[in-house]
Amino acid sequence: VILMSLGTMLQMCTMQFTEQPSALNVVQTKAGAVEGLNVDTGLFPMVEEFKGVPFADVPGKWEKPKPHPGWDGVLIATKFRERCLQVMLLQTKTQGSEDCLYLNIFVPHGLSVSTNLPVMVYLFGGAFLLGASDDVEALGESLYDGKEMADGGVIVVTVNYRVGTLGFLSSGDERLPGNYGLWDQHAAISWVHRNIRAFGGNPDNITIFGQSARAASVNFQMVSPYSKGLFRRAICQGGVALSPCSVINLSHFNLKLYKKITCKTEEDDMLACLKAFNPIKLTMAGKINLLDIFGKDPVMDLLQLAPVVDGDFIPDDPGKLFHNAAQFDYLAGVNSMDGHIFAGINVPSINNMKETTTTDQVKGLLTGLTKDKGDAAVSSAFDVYSVHWGLAPDPAIVKKTVADIETNFLFLVPTQIVLQLHANNTRSACTYSYLFNMKTRIPGFPRWVEAEHAEDLQYLFSKPFSLPLLYFPRHRDAYWTNFAKTGDPSRGNSKVPVLWPAFTKYHQPYLVINDSMSKSSVSYDLRSFYVKFWTQTYGQLPSAGT
Repeated sequence: VILMSLGTMLQMCTMQFTEQPSALNVVQTKAGAVEGLNVDTGLFPMVEEFKGVPFADVPGKWEKPKPHPGWDGVLIATKFRERCLQVMLLQTKTQGSEDCLYLNIFVPHGLSVSTNLPVMVYLFGGAFLLGASDDVEALGESLYDGKEMADGGVIVVTVNYRVGTLGFLSSGDERLPGNYGLWDQHAAISWVHRNIRAFGGNPDNITIFGQSARAASVNFQMVSPYSKGLFRRAICQGGVALSPCSVINLSHFNLKLYKKITCKTEEDDMLACLKAFNPIKLTMAGKINLLDIFGKDPVMDLLQLAPVVDGDFIPDDPGKLFHNAAQFDYLAGVNSMDGHIFAGINVPSINNMKETTTTDQVKGLLTGLTKDKGDAAVSSAFDVYSVHWGLAPDPAIVKKTVADIETNFLFLVPTQIVLQLHANNTRSACTYSYLFNMKTRIPGFPRWVEAEHAEDLQYLFSKPFSLPLLYFPRHRDAYWTNFAKTGDPSRGNSKVPVLWPAFTKYHQPYLVINDSMSKSSVSYDLRSFYVKFWTQTYGQLPSAGT
């Protein structure tokens, strides 16, 4: 009898929940009607997914995105669409399509259909060369699947946009001004602003966020004059617009790429020649030669395609445009070893426990990073980074120093500069700084390796929920969703372990994020010794050849 009663109660509870209105069903956008799929995440509430919703028409080669012409009937939006045409990771062939400007929306519902929710628009990473809104599958699930994060009470949107040659080729003049991938991002954010209310979102409470190259893209969207009023908050993870590989200042056409495409530079109809070229060959022209990577010049020197100062979307050097970003609440930080993967490419011995990393190898790396300044910069930087070694340094300390050099140079110092620029320019918005330092989960790396580049994403997209046996506890997505809701990562519906103080013009606290947080997780002046070197001492050194 007791078992029957329990069964009846469970059945009644199940009927009660299934009878509640917890789906939008058909949503009317400006271009047409779309229908998604209600997904049981194993938690409560439910999440409704709309995958493959077009936010623009099929783009023309090196043209700004145009509005989608619309469709009749109801678009069934239950599958991710193809990524934009790009080289694959090993650079041997391409994947994707030119018909790729689609986005995905993840909407949480409780006992009633959601309304007026905060919105988070995610921009994926990939060195401006590759990536997609549904990138990297783990046990059959996309890493960027937004349903677990949406469970925190926010609408999550992930978007596609052009990358590589078709997204960032530029002639440095009006023929091919460049930044087409940035224009795609802008079009997607604009679409969300116009349409998200129909999905239960608040168009006046949109947060854009991204990692690596697309964290830099977040900065570009912030400083562009075209973004005024489109979103309210921004988050940069492991990359900013001032990172060395984030922007290319072009004064002439990229001849290296041009020669691969075999159009003659003296032709007046250069653009017509390029547009008539096979899109796959155009895409392969922008690939990285992997044979040039290991043990040679810094990886950033191999990247040929990136945003440019075009006088339009990016009208000036990004560092001079942060007055445009003063309106946005801003949160930014790095992983403690964001540069390790790049350091391991430039100095492979750091990951080989049987091989010693020599002083000459450290100086060789510094030579590549500081070639604009010459020998004096190498000597000065080496003194700064070896000061704690002692007379007989532990080999592991020398190897960790190599990782710290690339982390600081490529990510941490530029991020600190941008945080200061934002804090200096804003009057009413807030600024927050963090360091994520979980131990690496990548097998085979030495014990001293902490959070690797992009290793934060598994925690951010709540894989500890969907794959609980593989992960430690995490707090990061709670801070992120709180920030999206209120502008304060400590205040919102999600409980956090430590209050996170704001970064200001004269006061630079940061939060150390890991799985064992306490009041001591709040610290100040992140790696200020190295930040001062790169921003002051290094900057005052004469340029090479002066």
